[in-house]
Amino acid sequence: MLLSLRLLFGAALAGTFLSLYVARLELCDPPHRLMVVMAAGFFWVAGQLLVLGLAVLCRQWRLFQGAVTLTLALLVSCWGCPSLFPESPRWLLATRQLEKGRKGLRALAEGNGVSLEDEFYSQEHLLAELESLSDGAPLPHYHTLCELFRTRVIWKNSLILGFTAFIGSGIRHCFTRNLAPYPSPFYFSYFLLATLEVAACVFLCVTVNSFGRRPILLLCTILTGISSLLLLALTQYLLDWIILALSIVGIAFSQAVTMLSIFFAGEVLPTVVRGAGLGLILAASFVGKAAGPIMAIHNNRGFFLHHVVFASFAILSVLSIMLLPETKGKSLPESLQDGESQRRPPLFRTTRRRGRRDQLPLLSARGAGEAQDYARLVTATKKMLNSRQGAPLRGRRLLPDPAQAGDAQEET
Repeated sequence: MLLSLRLLFGAALAGTFLSLYVARLELCDPPHRLMVVMAAGFFWVAGQLLVLGLAVLCRQWRLFQGAVTLTLALLVSCWGCPSLFPESPRWLLATRQLEKGRKGLRALAEGNGVSLEDEFYSQEHLLAELESLSDGAPLPHYHTLCELFRTRVIWKNSLILGFTAFIGSGIRHCFTRNLAPYPSPFYFSYFLLATLEVAACVFLCVTVNSFGRRPILLLCTILTGISSLLLLALTQYLLDWIILALSIVGIAFSQAVTMLSIFFAGEVLPTVVRGAGLGLILAASFVGKAAGPIMAIHNNRGFFLHHVVFASFAILSVLSIMLLPETKGKSLPESLQDGESQRRPPLFRTTRRRGRRDQLPLLSARGAGEAQDYARLVTATKKMLNSRQGAPLRGRRLLPDPAQAGDAQEET
């Protein structure tokens, strides 16, 4: 019975975290999206430290569980107060719930101090504008998780980011194990992990908006893999302080990989399936995080194999990250079509074009005119090749006979 209740409690906590994370993403504009999510990360770390202090005060686990439950009960107030936890208007409009979306937009506008006396913000005008965006009657249209598996680009991006989140959480145990030989006065390891998580949040706040999501994720994954490989191959030859330094670097950047992978996935996934897709990626992260307790149950047997596997996965993920698109400064995709139209940017910047728009992998289509020119070029090439199928080939080149070319020039 107790185990079932613990499983239910964990599932409720995961669902609460997922709902709040998606709501923060969808209520923010692109320039402030990262800062709001990282600020929530700081509150998360503060909560972990408060839980430690609460555990010290409550010596019995029943009192500790009651105190935690009482704190979480405060979230019930958000259910009856939409101003504290409003529904995402982005999701309401994407699923064609136009009436609720209109009310949500008006509530946000009133909260931001926008004057609703203008005719443009009137109830009739907003409802007419929203109804014009849909074909026919505005009936709600929900999307299931199965539709995510039938996509190509969205599923590829989700698989890569879930893989990196799994690696970032699973490889952390390879670094935290090196903290065991050191003395731990008053939960030193716990405070160290919380401090490194704060450092990872600060690093992401400083770098991600300046250099982009994909380069920073690539950098963090490379540094995590290098730290893991050095500890795997040279632990018996390194000094203790070098091992501790490499472990701290690995922990910090593995946490950055996990946090940035989840945030990146929230920006890549379209609104209609963002909650379901992000839930899968969080599940992959939790599976990787379970590697530590599993190894502790088996008394760290097979730790070397665990380290080798996750270090190899870290190197493999470096190659897969290059296939991701860049979402810096862009709006969130709304429909499945928007998610499928995302393409990775070029590996190297070109001096001719400095736009932010993602490029196609092989062909850069700058406009409809160039696409039509390219289509006409392909058609003309096919006609030329078909017209020369019966002509003799000289040296395997589609060139006319020089004598025939000279006669043609004399005739002209």
